[in-house]
Amino acid sequence: MKRAMWILWPSFLVGGTAEMVFFTLLDPADLHVFGNPVELSRTAIYTLGFFLFWLFTAASSALTCYLLQTSNESTGESTGQ
Repeated sequence: MKRAMWILWPSFLVGGTAEMVFFTLLDPADLHVFGNPVELSRTAIYTLGFFLFWLFTAASSALTCYLLQTSNESTGESTGQ
């Protein structure tokens, strides 16, 4: 559970910040996917955007935890858990 919080909480904060920056610069009504305009409400686009940013940053945090664990196992160190 502790490791999940190490991954999900920072990625939640960064995902929210990334969404604010992204949608400050771009209007959801102007988004196009593969040349076609996105036909979703602004709220749906904001929600989808947040979850995508959260997913990407959670994947990054999870990879960091995995590599840290792998590194500690190869050197024989303990992670303190």
